[in-house]
Amino acid sequence: MTSRPARGAWSRAASGSAGRTSRRSRTRTRKRSLWRELPILILVALVIALLIKTFVVQAFFIPSGSMENTLRINDKVLVNKFVYRMRPIQPGDIVVFDGAGSWNAPVTAPASGDPLVRLYDATLRPLFDAVGGLFGTAPGQTDYVKRVIGVPGDHIACCNAQGLVTINGVALHEKSYLYPGNTPGVAPAAEPGHFRLTVPAGRLWVLGDHRAVSDDSRGHEVDPGNGTIPESAVVGRAFMIAWPPGHWRVLQIPSTFLQPGIDKKASASGELKGPAGLAALGPGGSVRVKPSAPYLPLGAGVVGALPLTYLRRRFLRSRSRGSPRRAD
Repeated sequence: MTSRPARGAWSRAASGSAGRTSRRSRTRTRKRSLWRELPILILVALVIALLIKTFVVQAFFIPSGSMENTLRINDKVLVNKFVYRMRPIQPGDIVVFDGAGSWNAPVTAPASGDPLVRLYDATLRPLFDAVGGLFGTAPGQTDYVKRVIGVPGDHIACCNAQGLVTINGVALHEKSYLYPGNTPGVAPAAEPGHFRLTVPAGRLWVLGDHRAVSDDSRGHEVDPGNGTIPESAVVGRAFMIAWPPGHWRVLQIPSTFLQPGIDKKASASGELKGPAGLAALGPGGSVRVKPSAPYLPLGAGVVGALPLTYLRRRFLRSRSRGSPRRAD
């Protein structure tokens, strides 16, 4: 006589089979949900990265030696784009600025006669350029990095009887940051090393730390602004060398710029003075900085997107559990 399994055994077997089927179903559902949410995660990360790069901080790398030894070739610097909303630009700041319109002729693309092309140029092209800039592919880059010497209203000169640069009559002692062997008034061949002017309103006078090779305000006195750059063209303040690890440090304003009297504006009665013409650039030329691989904005975007996506999934789950089930 064959014994039959007890009803409880059949019940447990059926329950175990149903449990395994349910677990496999939940696993497949989670995988499908992950793939559906991955595009949302990428989009949120890109939006956060764009916001950080546009308004907070951006990385640049140094391709030449006009700021040596403060900034060396291939250094990567972090630029604070928010700081000048909190305080004015100060002498001694290292700034990244866009030279278009002052040191470089403004680039204007010819307007297309096709209304669809004009609509694309006004709407989608800026967006695509911004996204491309996250990956180091933004076109038309004309950014430079220099040290601010004079801000609006400052009377600046080079050089006094001791061969030093002065701001509002106060001499700068620049040995701590000038390239070894450089004097304050040294300049590239055929460029003026000496200057005397009152910085106009809304403008800045900037120099490189490696004066012997730096194409800076001294070499652009025949350009718009007579060598000065507009404050509105400043991208931000370089505040840290982030790479390589051996060069890591915070870029502080040298103590010589903190002397009493430097922040006192001279009367704006002076006029820009300088040579009527300039010869060819010396060695080193005009040094631009280039956007570096945006690991910081992209990384922050991913870090910020993960908890947002997690909270969204939790919210959807809670709504699903709280909704009434249909009776079959």
